[in-house]
Amino acid sequence: MWPETIDVLLNHRSIRKFKSTPIPQPALAKIIEAAQQASTSSSMQCFTVINVSDQDKRKKLAELSGNQAYIEECPVFLVWCADLYRYEQAAKLHYEGELTSTVENFIVATVDTALAAQNAAIAAESLGYGIVYIGGIRNNPQEVSALLGLPSHVYPVFGMCMGEPDQAPLTRPRLPQQAILHENSYDQEAVESGIQQYDGTIRQYMLERSEGKLNTSWSESMAAKINHPRLHMGDFLRSKGFLQK
Repeated sequence: MWPETIDVLLNHRSIRKFKSTPIPQPALAKIIEAAQQASTSSSMQCFTVINVSDQDKRKKLAELSGNQAYIEECPVFLVWCADLYRYEQAAKLHYEGELTSTVENFIVATVDTALAAQNAAIAAESLGYGIVYIGGIRNNPQEVSALLGLPSHVYPVFGMCMGEPDQAPLTRPRLPQQAILHENSYDQEAVESGIQQYDGTIRQYMLERSEGKLNTSWSESMAAKINHPRLHMGDFLRSKGFLQK
């Protein structure tokens, strides 16, 4: 009934165990080509992808990201970077004034990066590969930037493991649609009732996924997350030349 693309999207699961089978270069090139076709603000295309194939760098990135072993083990590991450096180099060819990194351009670069990466994820999954995003790349952004040689006005947004899945995890349920789709104005009551409904759904999912070992609701996990903010990101981004105005 629905196009195959919809099935690919609805069957997304984070994969953290991969077969050793490499991704052929033509397939990876096509995945990146799909990423480049994502929507981009004013054609700025403010993202850069670094394919980390060096195993020593992979090992270090795994440590910096919280000792996530699948960074070392996956066939392909990509670091997606918001990149205003290239945009500014192009502008300098025709603009003689001072270039200042604005909050607006920071948002544009971050959104461009996320859109491109999600295009890549969908393309990879349509080819039978699995992916998992690695937000832990922001645990130690200064060290990651130095390791990857990122210039000013470029920062690592997240990593992405990619390869042939060697596991079949349950699909994690999402919030009920009434909690995220509102008509004409924000519906706070729908949010509150949606959270209550979703808490029950996630509690059941966690019990099934952990074979009865975890009995945690979504709101409980969100409360736990509040206690672990990456407060260093503001100072880091300013040190890289972002958020100047």
